[in-house]
Amino acid sequence: MRPADPQTIGLTATVPAEAILAAGAVPLDLNNVFITSENPAALVAEAEHRGFPINCCAWIKGIYATARRLGVRRVIGVAQGDCSNTHALMEILASEGVEVIDFNYPFPPDADALGGAIDALARRLGTTRRAAEEVRAHLAPLRRALAEIDRLTWQEDRVTGEENHLWLIGSSDFGGDPEAYRRRAEALAAEARGRALLRSRHRLGYVGIPPICGGLHAFLEGRGARVVFHEFQRQFSMPAAVAAPPAADLVAQYLAYTYPYGIEGRLADITHAVRERRLDGLVHYVQSFCFRHIQDRLLREAVPVPVLTLEFDRPGLVDGQSRTRLEAFVEMLDARRA
Repeated sequence: MRPADPQTIGLTATVPAEAILAAGAVPLDLNNVFITSENPAALVAEAEHRGFPINCCAWIKGIYATARRLGVRRVIGVAQGDCSNTHALMEILASEGVEVIDFNYPFPPDADALGGAIDALARRLGTTRRAAEEVRAHLAPLRRALAEIDRLTWQEDRVTGEENHLWLIGSSDFGGDPEAYRRRAEALAAEARGRALLRSRHRLGYVGIPPICGGLHAFLEGRGARVVFHEFQRQFSMPAAVAAPPAADLVAQYLAYTYPYGIEGRLADITHAVRERRLDGLVHYVQSFCFRHIQDRLLREAVPVPVLTLEFDRPGLVDGQSRTRLEAFVEMLDARRA
């Protein structure tokens, strides 16, 4: 890993990047750096060597070790609206001299409280909400390009599930360079429009946090099932910003962002996707030691399609047991269709 730029601000979860960019800083999603590193398992082991317990979320451990290796000196932590483990993580980082900046999403969702949180973040970074709104307008072409990549995935069958996953998840920080990210996204969309149609027997949705395991999309596509909906990855791209009609401002945009709030908004988003994208089934990913696992029952009760729940703990390729379960799930979908 290369050392972070002094202007870099590490993120434990998606926050209003518009305020960070308005302050002239560079957002860096530590989750993305961790999971795309050469050896994410070694980062988890490094955190455990420094005292993190084995029975705690591997994402938290990976974020910690990534921030240390990069030498990130400022980190925005989201506890309310993401993960309670982040409270302890931020205490550890602060004890090691890292400047910790809190950003909390209100629960239940509240426009005034969210506006106050955005204002407080902007002030802490030395900017204003008005300047952040100007950045929001500037980001609209980029967000439209990401929405087009998503559309080309589910509506035209020209973008693979893994491409969709990577482009949408990267929108949490735009790789630190929104303009470059926009150009690459627009180029991919233009190239994809000329591709041959992707053929698959089944259309799947992926719900839950992004996977800590690798090889999931390729494994499914090799068995005739393609992921055409990624719940949280799509939410990271802020679809409300380019919806019809679009969100009016930052507060409306981040109120429509379903990730940090309750299950009700998530279920509405997922059930809409099941109908609109003609999904045959859902893969529900749950991270070991994560509270979201408890919500699996509510998901199963709400959606009209079969659900396969996959749980992983540490980074690595999809294991043998999970491959067997995925194969059985696809075979069950084949049987339902027959």
